[in-house]
Amino acid sequence: MIKVFAKPIVMIDFETTGLSPDRGDRITEVAALRIVGGHVVERYVSLINCNVRIPSFITGLTGITQAMVDGAPPVSQVLPKLLEFIGSDALSAHNASFDERFLRGESCRLGLVPGHQGLVCSLKLSRRLFPGLASYKLGMLSSQLGIRFKSAAHRAESDAEVAAQVLIHIGHHIGMAYGIAAIDSPLLVSVNRLSAAKVPQFLQRQARASQT
Repeated sequence: MIKVFAKPIVMIDFETTGLSPDRGDRITEVAALRIVGGHVVERYVSLINCNVRIPSFITGLTGITQAMVDGAPPVSQVLPKLLEFIGSDALSAHNASFDERFLRGESCRLGLVPGHQGLVCSLKLSRRLFPGLASYKLGMLSSQLGIRFKSAAHRAESDAEVAAQVLIHIGHHIGMAYGIAAIDSPLLVSVNRLSAAKVPQFLQRQARASQT
C-alpha cells in the first residue's frame, strides 16, 4: 500500500492585488489546507483587509470587491492565525515561490517569522513528472489530470483545493510508477530541485533504497 503524506503538508493559496509584495502588492484572501494521508483534513480560509484599494482588474479576475475586503478581518489578525495553522509543517503551493514571498512579506510587516519546514511546488513537480503537457497553469493542468474545480477558479479556497488534489495525484503517481511505498515532503523537495531528465533515475534509486 502506498502511503502518501503520512506527515502533513499544508497547501496554501493567496489572492493578491498584484504580482509582487516588494512593489507594494498585498494579500486579499488566503486558503490553507492541511493534507494528511492523501486527504484534506483541516482548512483555514479568510478574506483579508490590508487597507489597500482593490484594482478593478483583480475584481474582474477573482470577484473579490473592495467592500468584501473592507469588511474582512485585518491582516494583523489573520496572519498570526495562519502561521499558527501552518506551524512547522511543510508548505506547498502551485508556483510556491509566489505564495511564499507574500507569506514572508506580510509576516515581516508584522514582525513575525513563518515556521514551515520545506517548500513543495506542485507546478515544478508537474513539469518534471508530466513533461509535454499543453499547459501547467492550474486550471489547464487539473483538467488534463482529470481533476475538476468544484467552484469558481481564482478564489483562494477553490484554487487551493484543486492544487491539493494535484499534489495528491502526484504522490500516488510517484508511488505507483516507481514502486515507492511512502511519499513525503522531503522526497518532493528533492524532485523539485532536479531537471525533468534526471527525475526518473533519481526516483528509481529512491525505490531501490526503500526496498533494502
